[in-house]
Amino acid sequence: MSRYSVITPVYNRPEEVRELLESLSKQTVATAAFKNFEVIIIEDGSTLKCDEVCASFQEKLDLKYFFKPNSGQGFSRNYGFERARGDYFVQLDSDAIIPENYFEIVDNSLKNNWLDAYGGPDAAHSSFTDIQKAINYSMTSVFTTGGIRGKKNNAGGQFYPRSFNFGISRKVWEETGGYNMTRMAEDIEFSIRILSKGFKVGLIEEAFIYHKRRTNFGQFFKQLHFFGRGRINLSRMFPSELKLVHYFPMLFTLGVLAIPIIFFIDKILFFIAVFLLLIYIIMVVIDSAIHNKSLKIGFLSVIACFIQLIGYGFGFMQEKFLGGRK
Repeated sequence: MSRYSVITPVYNRPEEVRELLESLSKQTVATAAFKNFEVIIIEDGSTLKCDEVCASFQEKLDLKYFFKPNSGQGFSRNYGFERARGDYFVQLDSDAIIPENYFEIVDNSLKNNWLDAYGGPDAAHSSFTDIQKAINYSMTSVFTTGGIRGKKNNAGGQFYPRSFNFGISRKVWEETGGYNMTRMAEDIEFSIRILSKGFKVGLIEEAFIYHKRRTNFGQFFKQLHFFGRGRINLSRMFPSELKLVHYFPMLFTLGVLAIPIIFFIDKILFFIAVFLLLIYIIMVVIDSAIHNKSLKIGFLSVIACFIQLIGYGFGFMQEKFLGGRK
């Protein structure tokens, strides 16, 4: 059995850290508690610290808390790797809730099919708000580019673990040196380097976490705008990693913006475009409503999908055509 080190950077999120630690304190294997892991929380220059929250879990978890100047999440994870004692490092975001059998699933999977690095999918928890559930739907839906995440085979090509749920062996850390970037697709860049060194990387489909992401649509837009910029930033280092599917949000954005203009050019083409957009909206509403068992979340998912595609599209275009200039 591997000894695990949970590595979590945090910035101004004490209450979310409380939920994360509470879920980690309830890890089980069969009918017994699973305790074969330590937790390392790296406070990345926060003004709203979680030190008192961490102190309240000292008797429940093997937990270490560190405060450091802000350097971004990638380098903060490196800081955690350097201080970890485990054989296997599990990166979890601070806005995550971990199912009770997560480590049981991971441990059994690695025993049966060893992976030097793994990623896991994410899902919406029943306690999430309707907006959070809509955002989760958008980020994991086949109706957005989010649908290519968490799949062994996808339209984006090779599966790359993402940092919200990402495990690596100590050997991977020692041979790669961890993150070379701290933001802007730093986890994908790290995954590419892991694969380039011949390590075995894969998805553990059952090892999902509940991922809160953003709590409102404004924050969600900013996050996806940043993701769009990150994709182009990554392509400057690895041009072959920019796939056709990554252009879809840009094309969707340009198409939506063009609809009012088309009205003055060709009325028939305008009505065709509106009809296709309505079909898309109806499909999202129905699919999300069935998935979430809520018509309200179905309609909120339309907003989330538009924000995801347009936010990503604008960030993608800004970084590609303006070099990131505002």
